[in-house]
Amino acid sequence: MSEGIELPESHHGSEDHPLILPVSITISIMAVLVAGASLLGHRAHTEGLRLETQAASRWTQYQAKSVRLHEAQGFSDVVRLVAPLNKELGEELKEKYVKEVEHYEGDKVDVSKEAKNLEEERDLTVRKADRFDGGEALLEIGLVICSITLLTKRKGFWFGGLLIGTVGVALSATGFFLH
Repeated sequence: MSEGIELPESHHGSEDHPLILPVSITISIMAVLVAGASLLGHRAHTEGLRLETQAASRWTQYQAKSVRLHEAQGFSDVVRLVAPLNKELGEELKEKYVKEVEHYEGDKVDVSKEAKNLEEERDLTVRKADRFDGGEALLEIGLVICSITLLTKRKGFWFGGLLIGTVGVALSATGFFLH
């Protein structure tokens, strides 16, 4: 009852076409390169998001320190008004708030520099990811064009696909050289 599926018999000369083996190997190599470029692009995008999150966290710290600085400056102003009533306590409080203001001003600068550095690193990582993504796209296009060779048996598609794939590899490789 179950006879299975019968595959059509191939014509003897079609598998022996001289382009099949080199084109098939080229397609296999390009598929591996596509996977590599894709992996590098995904990792770079993930790293960019991580850096973006860290930079946003630093800017949040910066804002918190700014609020604390303004509070300390406000208390310092109040202390100056009240200090003449109790000179000893007034001087103590003045010193305390002057130190706090200096502390928060210094912290703000440090946090701001760190946030800017993280943003620069994020921008570089995103540019690298774009290079890997562009290389991946060109490699995929080259792979498809190479595969057309197997259908048409025309070398022009193979060479065209190789050329586009090579440009894709070169574009992906530039992602490693960005600084």
